Amino acid sequence: MRFEVRQHITAPVDAVAAALCDPAYYEALGTAPKLGVPEVLERQVDGDQVLLRVRYRFAGELSSAARAVLDPNKLTWVEESRHDLAQHRVTFVLKPDNYADRLSCTGGYRLEADPADPSRTIRTASGELKVRAALVAGSVERALVSGLKEHLDAEAGIIARFVAGAD
Repeated sequence: MRFEVRQHITAPVDAVAAALCDPAYYEALGTAPKLGVPEVLERQVDGDQVLLRVRYRFAGELSSAARAVLDPNKLTWVEESRHDLAQHRVTFVLKPDNYADRLSCTGGYRLEADPADPSRTIRTASGELKVRAALVAGSVERALVSGLKEHLDAEAGIIARFVAGAD
């Protein structure tokens, strides 16, 4: 299932890009609904390029369709993301710790200064999430993408607060 989410973040684009590469930001992200505190496993910096590997744990409720094929206690994954700070672009792949045979998600996002207000950032995230499960794949994909969109919406506010506190 393809998805796209467009958000406004009340912080300048360079500050948002930097925050998304800051391990301290991921501690703040633990306040997002349905997630435990993420664990930064790896951070490599090479000029304007940053590789991050972050482990996440799902801590919310799953729909009955999703629970039919996924145990919520086993929903952990590593997000491997590559950040291009100069271009304000990120690519990512989610690598499930469990269910790698049933779940996959790849995508990216771009950060742009809001033309109406350069002190704000527009983040456009897009990607593809696939669930391999007979009969219920579509409903599980819709449930997971809905949760992903909810998370990204909450994350926009967390980023803005993090940047404001980091100044």
